[in-house]
Amino acid sequence: MGILEWATSPWGQRVPIHIAWFLIYVAAIAGLLFLMVHATYVRYFAKDKQFAGGASPEIAKTFPARIPRHSLVARLFHWIMAASMLTLLFSAFLPKLGVEFDWVTYHWIAGAVLTASIIFHVIHASFWLDFWAIWPDRQDITDAARRTRRFLGLSAPPPRKFAKYPLDNKLYHGAIIATGLTAIGTGLFMLGRVRTIFLPRNPYVFDDMTWGLMYVLHGLAGVGLIALVIIHIYFAIRPEKVEITKSMIFGTMGRDFYLKEHDPERWRVRKV
Repeated sequence: MGILEWATSPWGQRVPIHIAWFLIYVAAIAGLLFLMVHATYVRYFAKDKQFAGGASPEIAKTFPARIPRHSLVARLFHWIMAASMLTLLFSAFLPKLGVEFDWVTYHWIAGAVLTASIIFHVIHASFWLDFWAIWPDRQDITDAARRTRRFLGLSAPPPRKFAKYPLDNKLYHGAIIATGLTAIGTGLFMLGRVRTIFLPRNPYVFDDMTWGLMYVLHGLAGVGLIALVIIHIYFAIRPEKVEITKSMIFGTMGRDFYLKEHDPERWRVRKV
């Protein structure tokens, strides 16, 4: 069983037309398997976190009771993006699972909303936020190496506490960028094959082989996002991550959690 479905063009050329739809189940199972393995590891095998250094009680008292983490604009972007992403996934894959409805209109509108929100986010993050805060830095790599050595039972000093975004958060962000931009980039071209308010329909911009490869990339990005969304929701409801999730709703997190998990030297916030 191949991962692609093929067809013969009017000119006798064998071209890919889309991914094999059993990959929907593969992606969903992969996401669920990840959370089952992770939950089992955390429950029965993970050791208590150990970090190097930490703020003294005197310094800890100088921080406000609630630490600002996400601005209102950033939170609105996140939830608009989440709503459009879920709409895209449901409208794309529910018809393949037997749920019939007029999905095309919902799909391209959600795609347009997601594209606009991403463009806004890039501009907002570049000029109003710390653009590099979400990207791995040298300290992240050093601490990851230390954690790996300690996990393997080798000698290594404790890692430092996290910056605003832990390394796993940054790596997930990178995976979302890769799959999301692939889906958006191919989806923008695919808008030319349906009637929208943006451009007249023109399915002859590319040849059959190019269209086929575009549909394949779009489908692979889509099923990849199924697994990534499952993992994201799982971590959002983990007890040790709930404080972070709340900050995406209310904008702040508690001082105790901030000092326990984050390094004030790597994520500087305004003191009292």
